[in-house]
Amino acid sequence: MLYIISLIAVFSCENTDQFLNKPSLSEITDTEVWSDLPLIETFVNSIYRNALGLPFAIKRLSDFSDESFFTPDWGTTNFNKGEISANDLCGWGDGWSSPQTELLRWAPLYSNVRRTNLFFSNIGALKTDEYNWVSRLKGEVYFLRAWTYASLVAMYGGVPIITKAYGINDDFYVTRNSYNDCIKFIASQLDSAALNLPVEYTDAKLAGRATKGAALALKSRVLLYAASDLHNPSKNGVVTNGYSKPELLGYTSGDAVARWQAAKDAAKAVIDLGKYDLYKKNPAPADSVAQNLVDFFLSKGTEEDILLQYFTSHTDEDWNGYNPGMYCGSWGYHNWANNTPIGDIVDEYEMKNGSKFDWNNPVHKSSPYTYREARFYATILYEGAPWRTRPADLITQDPFRKIQVGYISNLSGIGIKHGLDNPYSPMSNWSGSYSGYFLRKFIDPAVDPLISKQDIPFKHIRYAEILLNYAEVCIELGQDAEARTYINLIRKRAGQPDLATSLAGNALRQAYRHERRVEMVFEDQRFWDVRRWLIGPEAYHQTHKVYVNYVTATTSDDTDYTRFFIPPSGYKGKRSDNYRKPDGSTWSVPEFRSGDFPGDNRSWQNKYYFFPIMNNEMAANKNLIQNPGY
Repeated sequence: MLYIISLIAVFSCENTDQFLNKPSLSEITDTEVWSDLPLIETFVNSIYRNALGLPFAIKRLSDFSDESFFTPDWGTTNFNKGEISANDLCGWGDGWSSPQTELLRWAPLYSNVRRTNLFFSNIGALKTDEYNWVSRLKGEVYFLRAWTYASLVAMYGGVPIITKAYGINDDFYVTRNSYNDCIKFIASQLDSAALNLPVEYTDAKLAGRATKGAALALKSRVLLYAASDLHNPSKNGVVTNGYSKPELLGYTSGDAVARWQAAKDAAKAVIDLGKYDLYKKNPAPADSVAQNLVDFFLSKGTEEDILLQYFTSHTDEDWNGYNPGMYCGSWGYHNWANNTPIGDIVDEYEMKNGSKFDWNNPVHKSSPYTYREARFYATILYEGAPWRTRPADLITQDPFRKIQVGYISNLSGIGIKHGLDNPYSPMSNWSGSYSGYFLRKFIDPAVDPLISKQDIPFKHIRYAEILLNYAEVCIELGQDAEARTYINLIRKRAGQPDLATSLAGNALRQAYRHERRVEMVFEDQRFWDVRRWLIGPEAYHQTHKVYVNYVTATTSDDTDYTRFFIPPSGYKGKRSDNYRKPDGSTWSVPEFRSGDFPGDNRSWQNKYYFFPIMNNEMAANKNLIQNPGY
């Protein structure tokens, strides 16, 4: 198994002593590196690390889209209010707290491009291929160069295409290539990767490395993004109008239908491999569909996985490393509650019968977590949701293992007790959930993040995405029936009814976008989907949360007040720390209310469809042209 976080080379056991006795990469010459296969693979591992990054770090990409709220803030509020500039990205890539977005910036991405170019400049010097690795390594680096350029293009549009490792005496004044040229280059790199990579690895130590399927799947994603509205000259005027170099931001000519067809063909190439399928695609009548989905996201490799990034339970001892349970859990478990789902995404989950959830429906409002679709229960922790055992010092306050985000008030509306997972609980005023929700998806309840880090791999690409990609291009090509077929494959696995056969055109497009949003939530898709669909104003607005209140009547000194943490002034009776009755039931019927999320009023300007090139980069290269609005 490959642990990309480390730079430990993967090679046969008989060569372990030989490798461990070598000096570090910082102490050896280039000649030694490029004449030794294990050292070359270590170098390639570093390219993986800088391409894939840490997708489940303290800050997540979801915090910068309409999926989650980053509790400590650290600049994310300013980012989501559209205050980024060529001098300040407002919490995006600010070092130790953002190891994911730290790598999603111009300079680190081009540093990784340089690594790929160094590889290709030197691999030809290798005199022997004793492990038959060279073709595979070439395929991996083609893939990683494409991945890195795909990140650059998604952020900036057309960028300089550089395929050689510059020396100190070279001319660094390069110009940006057109968007069209960049997409052609990325596609060609992925074609080369697919030619050199196997469909699968028989050696378990190579799990996590790019395969032919991963190369084809990334090509599907890249061509889908390229065909989308953001890069279509007939639709992207909100970005390109008045800009002198529209070719940097998208296509300026060509056939939009042909681009969608190319994206369809790319997705179909993955499907036609016959290698991948949805995990438990046909739930049995007795199955818990929610548990099926939980099992999938806690799995370490299934028929659905195309590109995984593996971690170990001891990976990156620094506290800002990979530890999903710590980052997303509540202080009611002594965790940090950094990435909490906002009400807007929670409300997207349908009812079990396929109808929309609606706070204006009195039945839904009275019990908003009843009869929801399976993906809701597999993804979200909500008031009363069962979870793992509380820490020893809190078990007496919650022996029932249920999430407590609400509060209890008297008839006068005075709060008497807050739940352990409410930010105003006695435990903490910063690490509860201000939104009223926690993330369930990806989190292993069997692992106490205070003791160890879970070793569940992150799913960078999975087959469900390919099916959704294929469905999207079918819609854009007017092939509605075929699109519904592929969307329904996803819905069937999720236990949801098929889409109505009458659903077509723009209505089908909106249903698809809903499906993609729910299916791929917190998987680093939504941030880019918002941009390529040109729906920034729909995503960046005043967000919402849930308020949960239990109202209790108190009529005498020896009744209701005895159960609360803080008794009223002058009360002489017994005090209890419990949020629930001794039998686990609540003290009253809860009142649920959706309302504005204070302090999270997001906003949008159209220039934010692309990132600015930072001013220090502009100063270093006089030939660069800035993106519009900056």
